[in-house]
Amino acid sequence: MRERWALYLDLIRWNRPAGWMLLLWPSLSALWLAAGGWPGWHALAVFVLGTILMRSAGCCINDVADREFDRHVKRTAQRPVTRGAVSVREALAVGAVLALLAFVLVLTTNAAAVGWSFAALAVTLVYPYAKRHVSMPQAVLGVAFSFGIPMAFAVMHGEGLAWQALTLQMWCDVVPWQAWALLAFNLFWVLAYDTEYAMVDRDDDLRIGMKTSAITLGRFDVAAIMGFYTVYLMGWALVLADQRLGWPWTLALLAAAMQALWHFVLIRGRTREGCFRAFRQNHWLGATVFAGIAIGFALRP
Repeated sequence: MRERWALYLDLIRWNRPAGWMLLLWPSLSALWLAAGGWPGWHALAVFVLGTILMRSAGCCINDVADREFDRHVKRTAQRPVTRGAVSVREALAVGAVLALLAFVLVLTTNAAAVGWSFAALAVTLVYPYAKRHVSMPQAVLGVAFSFGIPMAFAVMHGEGLAWQALTLQMWCDVVPWQAWALLAFNLFWVLAYDTEYAMVDRDDDLRIGMKTSAITLGRFDVAAIMGFYTVYLMGWALVLADQRLGWPWTLALLAAAMQALWHFVLIRGRTREGCFRAFRQNHWLGATVFAGIAIGFALRP
């Protein structure tokens, strides 16, 4: 049993928390924005635990979908499903249990959030197969990894709405245009860091016919990544211009921009080590943006 648990932890990347932190920071940023500051312990717990659970479930689905490709890639050849240590049925069962636990958390919020959670699940299921048909599947991942933003607004703005009174118009109204704008701009951050990730495996992906943004962008990959960072930071600054977050937000944006420049130093040589290091450090950039928002609200008069 101990060996099985170790395999399950490896399956959900438990020892690599950067993945769920990349998903968590924009969700928490949106949660603070939707609440106008501190959202309360219940909402915070739902999003932290739900993020970990859904990212872990996504790993199970992704490994099952990519098991035939992963065996030809150096970095992924030893994943539990790929090497046969965990069966496909077993991996799907683990993923289903984790997703169900995340859904139970959403049930403790409100009807609007429950409804939007089905859309989030649909995007999660679609992404692993986008790599076969979409030239930049990182854009699909961007939607999946940004869906915590509208979910945060649904949780905070949908309180008091019952299923019986919830119309399609009300279901949409709980998520304002600002949430969708933040999602759209956050997508560019995902494009930036997942293109860095794809640059690590570019040689292997070319050989097996996998589609990635690193392959599609070709020699313009580094320039495009820096452009993605720019659009992300400028977009969030524009959407939040009327929030009166003061100097903490300005300082956070400057610090995030400096981190993006450091990533340029890491990836400009296109080495596996440099690109992977840049990818793994992106959660600090997201944490910086969140800190600017949280501290800005805390100090706002």
